[in-house]
Amino acid sequence: MSEHRRKPPQPQGGGRAAARRAAQQSPGHRAEQARGVNSGSPAGPYGEERPYGGRAEARRAAQRGGGRRAGAAGGAGGHGGGRRGGAGHGGGPGDGPGKKRIIDYPRSGKHGWRRWTPSWKLVTGVFLGFAALLMGAATVAYAWVEIPDPAKIAKAQNNVYYWADGSQMAATGGEINRQILAYDAIPAEMRYAVMSAENKSFETDWGVDPSGIGRAVVNMAMGGQTQGGSTITQQYVKNAMLDDQSQTLSRKAKELFIALKVGTKGSKEKTMAGYLNTSYYGRGAYGLQAAARTYFNKDAKDLNASECAFLASLLKGATYYDPAGATEIDPTATPQANADRATKRWKWILDEMVKDGHLDAAKRAGFTAFPKVVPPKKGAQLSGQTGYLVDLAKAYFINNNEQGITAKQLAQGGYEIHTTFDKKNVEQLQAAVKKVYDANIDPQKRPKTDTHVQFGGASVNPENGAITAIYGGADATKHFTNNADQTGAQVGSTFKPFVLAAAMRDGVRNPALGSEQGPSERRIVDPDRAFYNGQNKLKIRRYDGSVWKDENGNEWLQTNDGQEDYKNISLREAMIHSANSPFVQLGMDIGIDKVRQAAIDSGLRKESLVEADVPSFSIGISDPSAIRMAGAYATFAANGERNEPYSVTKVLKSGKEIYTHQDKGARAFDTAVASNVTDVLRSVVEDPEGTGRKAALPGRQVAGKTGTTDGNKSAWFVGYTPQLSTAIDMYRMDDDATNKNRKFEEMFGTGGQKKIHGSSFPSEIWREYMSTALEGKEKLRFPEPEPLDAGAVFGGGAESPKPKPSASPSKSASPSPSSPSPSKSQSSSPSPSTSSKASCPPYEWDCDEENGGGDNSGQVNGGNGNPAGGGTIQGGDTQGTGNPTGGGAVEGGDNSGNVNGGNPAGGSANSGAANGETDGGRPGGGWISGMEG
Repeated sequence: MSEHRRKPPQPQGGGRAAARRAAQQSPGHRAEQARGVNSGSPAGPYGEERPYGGRAEARRAAQRGGGRRAGAAGGAGGHGGGRRGGAGHGGGPGDGPGKKRIIDYPRSGKHGWRRWTPSWKLVTGVFLGFAALLMGAATVAYAWVEIPDPAKIAKAQNNVYYWADGSQMAATGGEINRQILAYDAIPAEMRYAVMSAENKSFETDWGVDPSGIGRAVVNMAMGGQTQGGSTITQQYVKNAMLDDQSQTLSRKAKELFIALKVGTKGSKEKTMAGYLNTSYYGRGAYGLQAAARTYFNKDAKDLNASECAFLASLLKGATYYDPAGATEIDPTATPQANADRATKRWKWILDEMVKDGHLDAAKRAGFTAFPKVVPPKKGAQLSGQTGYLVDLAKAYFINNNEQGITAKQLAQGGYEIHTTFDKKNVEQLQAAVKKVYDANIDPQKRPKTDTHVQFGGASVNPENGAITAIYGGADATKHFTNNADQTGAQVGSTFKPFVLAAAMRDGVRNPALGSEQGPSERRIVDPDRAFYNGQNKLKIRRYDGSVWKDENGNEWLQTNDGQEDYKNISLREAMIHSANSPFVQLGMDIGIDKVRQAAIDSGLRKESLVEADVPSFSIGISDPSAIRMAGAYATFAANGERNEPYSVTKVLKSGKEIYTHQDKGARAFDTAVASNVTDVLRSVVEDPEGTGRKAALPGRQVAGKTGTTDGNKSAWFVGYTPQLSTAIDMYRMDDDATNKNRKFEEMFGTGGQKKIHGSSFPSEIWREYMSTALEGKEKLRFPEPEPLDAGAVFGGGAESPKPKPSASPSKSASPSPSSPSPSKSQSSSPSPSTSSKASCPPYEWDCDEENGGGDNSGQVNGGNGNPAGGGTIQGGDTQGTGNPTGGGAVEGGDNSGNVNGGNPAGGSANSGAANGETDGGRPGGGWISGMEG
């Protein structure tokens, strides 16, 4: 295009806006500006100015060059500049010194990659600013954070039950196997072992280790191996306060601030105790006490430095440091590999303790062998007898603690319950039952008679009432009813000693005075001088002499076991042969209320006794437990001093004793009564015809009684030595507690025997157990039987004599020689003519002192008289066939002879001794025993 055809030059300077600015300027200023332009960068083609570039370029130029005018000139001229004279190179980015920025990024004056690379000043500034921001946030967070209460899981504990020797029996009752210890109960060696292994600066730090936290954060951010808290305080916070074991940054942040707070505000003692009480040591053991029991079967306070070093090594990971191995968790955690790891770490911790000044080098040198660790327990803790023992101790504590601790509170855990149970005795009792069962009971061979056979048993220390052993059944995890507790099994003839004790303490009533309910005089009974009718199917008489009738109006006929007929028999002989008739009538003569009270005073519970005052009450239709029967017989073993059976000696909570058993003995019977009951019960075992002869222990004095019930639905033997009282019961009942139709089954044919008596399996178990339980113990003798004030008259209001304090407690019994000296119980049945005293009979209310009583002509008037000679006159359905004044007995007949049948109510006639003394009770109205009239 030709030059004259070109478009005339356009004004340069940014368009209309620039033109307006130029118009506003003075002519001189515009000229000056024009000169500046012309002297700037080389002119464009044909000497013309370079186009400015529009409004956007003007703004950028203004930002680089300062003021508007200077910016415009500098932008146009290239080498010009504003007031500050920034030089440019064509107006590109960073070409001129613009306004200084706080953050020079992108960097001015730089090109390419350097423009986008931050300077060291910028990096340092940003880091310091970020650090200041974090510090500020941390300060605020620290001020706001509160130390949380320990999580519930950290406080969860179980209850630990101990044997009588202090060894652990079971840990149960809570979800966590933990028993919290106070700081003072933690061995110093354990604290130092943990500090040397995990946190040497624990006693001086603020609860955190910045370098450790930094490593953990970097590792987690880089995706490397996660790390736990590096200080004891942090681990305590993680275990006890966060209830969160996740390895995340958020959890780490919470842990950090809480640990700082705990480290600066909390006590080191509380932190250390909390850490050791909440840490996991493997094998289900949480806390130091549980760990000490689990691995060494001892309390934490008894640990030595070597054992502490091992437990400290477990904190690194019990799966890999338990010498027993944990292949069920990790196949590589074999016993050998774990033992090697544990040994190395154990040695290292001991050496570190020496370096840190926490362990004497000489003492360290003594720990050459790895500590002996208890093997893990197999199976359920509460199997076998343990479950029965735990339940018994638990129930006793709940029912007897004065703090009002309930079952719900106990279930929350944290209690240490020390029991009276002797581990050896428990095992021996279980072994004795198993031996007899395995040898005799065969459900497969005799399914109709040998199924559902149950045994129960209990041993009580007569000196203090401590329950030393029980047998509750085959297995507490399979058979849930505790057979040592009340099962409903009637005790049978083992109840007769309480009747005898009542007769010697409360006496029998005089029918001539008072009424059934009113006052009456009473006379004490001597077991060797009191004779009762032992006839089978004997009519039992009321207090007023009338025959007892059942609910159908039929006369009550008392039978003896095996339909045996003993005729006239002393109470000792009746006990030896377990005759029922004499004791049933004796109970009626005493009064069932007195018999019941004697049983309660011995130690039986009132609620376990039948309430009805029926004749059979005296022969054991009640169902006390084996524990209570052993405890009641223990009263006689203690010579009349009753000690309540108990199973818990003390209970601790967090190391503090909150319950202690207090012995509360009370005299139940005069020593004369108790010693004579024991002497009679010795006859049951020592007499060749005694029902308890199978329970005899060579070289030891034993007293006891067998018991069998109607229908052969239960059998018992309860016996004692001066040191131990034991009751064994046997019965048949379905052990399925969900079966609402359960009932006692007959035992005819059980074990291949025609009938089960207390003299069979129960006596065998008793002897087997007691022979081992007493092995090695001193052979003590019972106190000699004291004279009874037989025939003494008291009452009028039927008030029994008060028992006198014991002059010598039972525990002072003398050792038994190898061949015990004979006693009354070892002789044959005593003859009525045991006294040469010619005076009024002690049981005769109307007596002629001069004539020795009665009518010497041979006519005996129903109990008011007494033959002067030595013969015994038995009243009832008798006709005199002998000579009342001679030595022969008068028997038989129907009252038509010279012998009048007792009192007007049809009671018994006399049982006179050779010296004119008359002994016995009265079956049905008469004061003296004999055949019924």
